Amino acid sequence: MKHTLSYAIAGILSLSAFGSLQAQVKYQPYSYQHHQKYDEELYSPKTRYHTSVKPTLFQGRMLEKLDSIQGLNPTTSENWFMRKIFNEHLIEVEKEDHTFYLDVLPDFVIGTELIDSDKRTTWLNTRGVQGGVTIGDKFTFYGNFFENQGVYPRYMDDYIRESMVVPGQAMSKNRFGKKKDWMYATANATYAFSDYFHATLAYDKNFIGDGYRSVLLSDFSSNYAHLKFSGKIGNVQYTSIWAYMNDPQNPRVDSLNSGGRFGDGIKWGAFQYLDYNVTNRLSIGFFQSVIWANRNQAGHRGFDFNYMNPILFLRPVENNNISSPDKMFLGLNAKYKVLDNATVYGQFLLGEFTAKEFFANKGYQHNKWGAQLGAKAFNIFGVQNLNILGEYNLVRPYTYQHFVSISNYSNRGEPLAHPRGANFRELIGIANYSWNRFDFSVQGLYSRFGTDPLDNLMRPINYGGDIFQSYNTAPNRYGNKIGQGVQNDLFYADFKAAYVLNPKYNLRLELGYTQRYNKIEGEATQKSGVINFGLRSSFRNLYSDF
Repeated sequence: MKHTLSYAIAGILSLSAFGSLQAQVKYQPYSYQHHQKYDEELYSPKTRYHTSVKPTLFQGRMLEKLDSIQGLNPTTSENWFMRKIFNEHLIEVEKEDHTFYLDVLPDFVIGTELIDSDKRTTWLNTRGVQGGVTIGDKFTFYGNFFENQGVYPRYMDDYIRESMVVPGQAMSKNRFGKKKDWMYATANATYAFSDYFHATLAYDKNFIGDGYRSVLLSDFSSNYAHLKFSGKIGNVQYTSIWAYMNDPQNPRVDSLNSGGRFGDGIKWGAFQYLDYNVTNRLSIGFFQSVIWANRNQAGHRGFDFNYMNPILFLRPVENNNISSPDKMFLGLNAKYKVLDNATVYGQFLLGEFTAKEFFANKGYQHNKWGAQLGAKAFNIFGVQNLNILGEYNLVRPYTYQHFVSISNYSNRGEPLAHPRGANFRELIGIANYSWNRFDFSVQGLYSRFGTDPLDNLMRPINYGGDIFQSYNTAPNRYGNKIGQGVQNDLFYADFKAAYVLNPKYNLRLELGYTQRYNKIEGEATQKSGVINFGLRSSFRNLYSDF
């Protein structure tokens, strides 16, 4: 795999020296809080962008929008220090045939727990660096690296101890202690063969959807190595992704099972998405994915070249294997711009489906599906830069499970779609407002979900929320419903106010408060309320709302 990636990178770099000039292409890591600033351009009925696949490659008018946001409220000082703090990248080179920038990214946060009985001091100490290169108008490269230590609220500690991973980032060196220590990196190289065809080789995340969450493919789990092709013909855009992922839940072992350290298990994924902009207002997208284990009970398998065909219909390929061990999903994504500044959107994911059982409404175990319905608006009530979103998500029990966890819908011990896994309903509301150099965000969330009770031997009984369980261990074939098991009612609220020092690399002073209540059936309510302040930077998406 390492040799393959090396050859692919070398090929992309060599191609960048040739090709005629096209519109410049630029990459930036995806996060909802930053990306919503582009909604006025992306979701206007006067435009016809393909908005569902992220990270976004900035070209044309989108590149102009990016430059305008990163150039807001410039200082007039000629002092080098003032320019670097408020206006510019730390190192910035702009030549006719290439560009380069480099930034140091601090993320220093101090906070305190106000509600939980463990009144701990929370903190984050991150030293990061990012750099970007463009060559001609075809090739762009972006990379970042972060060294991190931190102390989280207790509910985050519980998550890290169970999953072995700091959410969406990497494995912690000390998952059982309060102080966590981890590293995180991203690399993304894209070559634009033309305005209509791009190839990307990356260690990064992907997101498919128009909302805050995705039940198809989200940016919640850690980065993974992948190759992505994206092509556009008329109003149709097609994206194909082949991914190499790790699975710490199933570490590699030798034939003698001697207990030696041989690394995490390996799994592969292929994702295809076809997006059709029917009009300036209506878009419909078709999604499918397949996950398979590098090694299962039958032995080594490796990359399955049956899934290399970069066309949409992988289902017949998988179906031709009458004893297929692979996890397959089909999905639908759609949006409609109902007003000049408002869009409704939705998703539907299908794992397994039996029409007779579905319409019988008996809670059949193998009717596995998830759905999303949401609405978003920009410049709401005529207020410039006031954006809002409301979203409802649900996923039935057992949806992302497989008969063995090595081929379930996960990467590095975390879900590839919704952070909650399955067996939940969720309602989210988010408001963002920007004024001069100030950014404000408010988020509220309510979720009802079911967790697994323990049997007499203290083993979890599989009620379908934990995607790392085998669906073969489900206790009931019928009568399954969302929220079954131990009922949890989660209330989450978050407020942030920030003064953006430098929009080039999102350097900001930030004050925030996060409150979380989880009412658990038969147990004491988990409570957390953390106020924090820090000097922060980068565009990473750091989730804690689960």
